Amino acid sequence: MNAKTTFSRRLTSNYRRLLYGLSALFFLNPGHPAVADSVTLPDLLIGVTQGFLEFTVEDYLATSQTPGRYEIQVNQLDPRLRMPHCDKELTATLESPAQPLGRVTVRVRCDGASPWTVFVPAQVKLFREVVTTTRPLKRAGIISPEDVMLRERDIGQINQGYLTSVDQAIGQKLVRPMVADQLVTLVHLEQAEVVRKGDQVVISARSGTLNVKMPGEALSNGGMSEQIRVKNLNSQRVIKARITAPGQVEVAM
Repeated sequence: MNAKTTFSRRLTSNYRRLLYGLSALFFLNPGHPAVADSVTLPDLLIGVTQGFLEFTVEDYLATSQTPGRYEIQVNQLDPRLRMPHCDKELTATLESPAQPLGRVTVRVRCDGASPWTVFVPAQVKLFREVVTTTRPLKRAGIISPEDVMLRERDIGQINQGYLTSVDQAIGQKLVRPMVADQLVTLVHLEQAEVVRKGDQVVISARSGTLNVKMPGEALSNGGMSEQIRVKNLNSQRVIKARITAPGQVEVAM
């Protein structure tokens, strides 16, 4: 995303309508010909910011392959603001933050004979289907399928890692209590230990359609899909196996 591209190449239909409306207001109104020739009004700055953010957000979502819908709200400027008329195309750049989500500031600049810069604040909301709780949950509890569901939320201001699939949460251990309808993020979760050192486990060795099972003993703790050390109680050999379920591990043949 190149936030410094001249905005004149990025005119949206809304922005075009705004410019046409402003042109009609200033140039067809005989009572205010001097205003159109001498100043740039706040409505034009807001229109430039709105169009620039529409393009920038769509570009960001396409580049990052992020699904979702967005809403842009440009803050009102002081209606008394009067900037000198710009004899060149206005340019818009994203001043902060690095990505066009949450609270943002757009720098609108004139590089003409009477240069000026105006900083326009705005807010970009990005709505996605994310994992939330369906009921209050206790600390140290293991999340079950009934505990979570997908709901649409504004993730524009979420700094922690949100989850977009309930499978990412199911089977995880909560490190803090949660209330109903609360957004689940990575800071709430830790890998639940489904096998502990000393547990008796069933070792499965798969090769195609062949599946051999033998008794084993876990030599370390582990969560789902983690690899742990296991002793084969038949051969007394120590091997590494992946946990597939409580009391179940698997090795590749």
